[in-house]
Amino acid sequence: MIRLEPALLLGAIGHGETGAVVRLLTAETGMLAAYVHGARGRRLRPMLQVGNVLGVDLVTRGDDRLPLATPHLLAANLAMLHGPVALAVVDHVAALISTLLPDAVPQPRLYGMVDALLMAAGSGAAAHTLGIALARLELALLDELGLGLDLSSCAASGAREDLAFVSPRSRQAVARGPGQPWASRLLPLPAFLIGDRDADAQAVGDGLRLTGHFLARDALAGTRQRERLLQGRARAVTLLTAAA
Repeated sequence: MIRLEPALLLGAIGHGETGAVVRLLTAETGMLAAYVHGARGRRLRPMLQVGNVLGVDLVTRGDDRLPLATPHLLAANLAMLHGPVALAVVDHVAALISTLLPDAVPQPRLYGMVDALLMAAGSGAAAHTLGIALARLELALLDELGLGLDLSSCAASGAREDLAFVSPRSRQAVARGPGQPWASRLLPLPAFLIGDRDADAQAVGDGLRLTGHFLARDALAGTRQRERLLQGRARAVTLLTAAA
């Protein structure tokens, strides 16, 4: 038996009469799927809500079946108590991460970012704060998937200062001077994505448009869940930007 603690519950799909297949994220093991007996019963159903933090006793089976998981609750995510913005963010993040991350690859950095964002949503953080965290998380996810953006220097001049755009073609930053004549063809790069800086509502929107472009074009290309994930993201972003 293996003890996983803490583990973020990012998905639960009913299987059989009473069970469910759950998707869990831990720092040490990354994404993993497991089967929970009685998941839809009175005792376990409230525990197996997306965003909850669990401890899990895992029993592996050597016949290519999913391991069996016995969960216990460490912390409940209370996003549902804080309105549609928080709930939409939790749902989007859980669906995106559980779909795109490969199984069994340690994710210490992304785990920390996902945990912090889900905790912020569950504690009623402002939409502005959630928007900044979401854009940074999506940028880190692209990097983890091998689709990262080069935001270190200007693609045209090599300059490292006043980076204001990203080229959709090269995926590299472009400084304000060289990029201004081509601004309509470039994506705005808000400063908070290249440094520990605050952002106004416009910058948050620009950041989410930037990460959204590369998620839709590259990360989600060819996935069966693409349209569903993009719809969930669009709802979360619309609610975030309206409330920011």
